[in-house]
Amino acid sequence: MESAPTLPADGRERSPLVEMLLIAGPVVATMTSYTLMQFIDGLMVSRIGPNPVYVAAQGNGGVAAWVPTATLMGLLSVVNTYVSQNLGAKHAERGSAYAWAGLWICLVAWLVLMLPYAAILPWLLRTLTDHGPELLAMESDYARILLAGSFFTVAARCIAQYFYGMHRPVTVLGAVLAGNAVNLIANCFLIYGPDAPRLEGVVGTVLTPWFEFTSSTCRSLGIPAMGVAGAAIATVIGTVAEFAIPMARFLGRKFNGLYSTRRSWRPSPGHMRDLFRLGWPGALMLGNEIICWAYLMAVLIGHFGEVHNTAGWISLRYMHLAFMPAVGLSIAVTAQVGKCMGMKRPDLAVRRAWLGVSLTMAYMGICALGFVLFRHEAIALFVDPSATAEHRAELVRIGSEVMIAAAIFQLFDALGITIIGALRGAGDTVWPGVITLVLAWTCIVLGGRAMIWLFPELGSLGPWIAASAYIVLLGSSMCVRFVMGRWKRIDLLQHAAGAAPDTH
Repeated sequence: MESAPTLPADGRERSPLVEMLLIAGPVVATMTSYTLMQFIDGLMVSRIGPNPVYVAAQGNGGVAAWVPTATLMGLLSVVNTYVSQNLGAKHAERGSAYAWAGLWICLVAWLVLMLPYAAILPWLLRTLTDHGPELLAMESDYARILLAGSFFTVAARCIAQYFYGMHRPVTVLGAVLAGNAVNLIANCFLIYGPDAPRLEGVVGTVLTPWFEFTSSTCRSLGIPAMGVAGAAIATVIGTVAEFAIPMARFLGRKFNGLYSTRRSWRPSPGHMRDLFRLGWPGALMLGNEIICWAYLMAVLIGHFGEVHNTAGWISLRYMHLAFMPAVGLSIAVTAQVGKCMGMKRPDLAVRRAWLGVSLTMAYMGICALGFVLFRHEAIALFVDPSATAEHRAELVRIGSEVMIAAAIFQLFDALGITIIGALRGAGDTVWPGVITLVLAWTCIVLGGRAMIWLFPELGSLGPWIAASAYIVLLGSSMCVRFVMGRWKRIDLLQHAAGAAPDTH
């Protein structure tokens, strides 16, 4: 008989679906909230004026800053694995050391990686792209501000992985909602300053009093309109809130009393080695993938001009809304598979993984249908009302084609995202990292270049087709890896730094 890892208060066994939803629900809401912050930023930036450079600058700058940030997040994702497996093995107090090890890695990486990268980023963008001076200046400023505050970004994700592994995702959800609220409020002040936009219709009726207040306040305090740079500052401020809230609970009296969270604050080379040993493939996988997507957007799509670049970024905003909840489900699957493996129950881990796949594919299938049915309206939402009819029509045409390409690969994306989470929970990280590296460079970079050369009449849609092929192949290969079952034989905790009982 299949047993659940936890029991409700009345002692009855929970169904696997209920247990999955209890963990996944807050995580999915959290990941959706992360994406919503960027979606709202893009929408608010688009209202600065009809020039497409604003949305493109925010997108290009964001992905440029995301390259080292995502690499570090890929490494830190295994904090979830170690914490959840120790929880399943009934040694939950040992997970705290992995949270601290991750936070120390965040600090070192910020000093030796993020800040130097920010210093050379304008030169890199000038060298690798043919963007105009206005776009180059805006995207460089946006990226450098995000990188200056990136310690809080990665530290927030690190402590979030601890709470995911402990099956306490509600703490992270509350922090993210607070961070989004702070970001939204700060956006209104810092993007527009005393020159808030005038909105029409019902939205204008609701928001006009608020924008009158923010404009008046900015005039009184001398806060100028900072545009795209203001959006970056607001994002950093919101991220500080995201980090502070779960960190306060982690260090609080209750959690410290239960799990000795304050005891392991000193740097531990052994726990850091564990994170690097298991996490380097995830860092390689996510960092490399972001590099390839950045190359797709800034170089391949950017080759066709600012209108194509802007249409691509608008479409990508909707793709994020589709796949980030799937990432949330994947994180929940990592936590559940990790706990099951800590319990020595790979059979239970298989059932939890396929349940997660079913939920993710159902959700992303609905998203695919929405991409096709509402593609024109979705793209038009990001077009400034003062834009010319010709400009609007061109953006909608290009963006709609991209939305159809995205709809085609949604189910494969759901499969790949969820199975990668299941493999990570078991400690199988090397093979997914290597295959992602090979497929990303083969399909996105080389395939995208080939599509431009062989089928120039397709325009920017050619590289998007190559990117779609990447996701189809990645999802299929991850499914084969999982079904082969080699991950079932991994004993992750046997050689971990926290395996031996504490002696002090």
